[in-house]
Amino acid sequence: MQNPNFEMPTEMRDFAEKSVDQARTAVGTMMTNAVKAAEQAQASGQTFQSTFSAVIAKGFDHAQANANATFDFAQKLVRTKDLREAFELQSEFVRSQFAALQAQAKDYGAFAQTVAR
Repeated sequence: MQNPNFEMPTEMRDFAEKSVDQARTAVGTMMTNAVKAAEQAQASGQTFQSTFSAVIAKGFDHAQANANATFDFAQKLVRTKDLREAFELQSEFVRSQFAALQAQAKDYGAFAQTVAR
């Protein structure tokens, strides 16, 4: 028995790619606005503020990296030709994101130790 070969039509792939691009732009704009709002909020306090600012900046860095990784994954996914390729891509994405989240958790743990001191 032969497995059916599911191929995504070019129009559907183009539409999906445009949708990913539009979503990426929207998230980029949101991130820019959030960074501006955070910068405006940095008006008072000295010791705690420097650590808090570093945590906020790191959080935005992580959020941007995670968003970029997700959009890169989505773009690759809409270009896949069959389910096997899509599943392999999904597995690779999950592994890389798990590793990224572990590294990010270590960053926040270091900040928590700094605050505790």
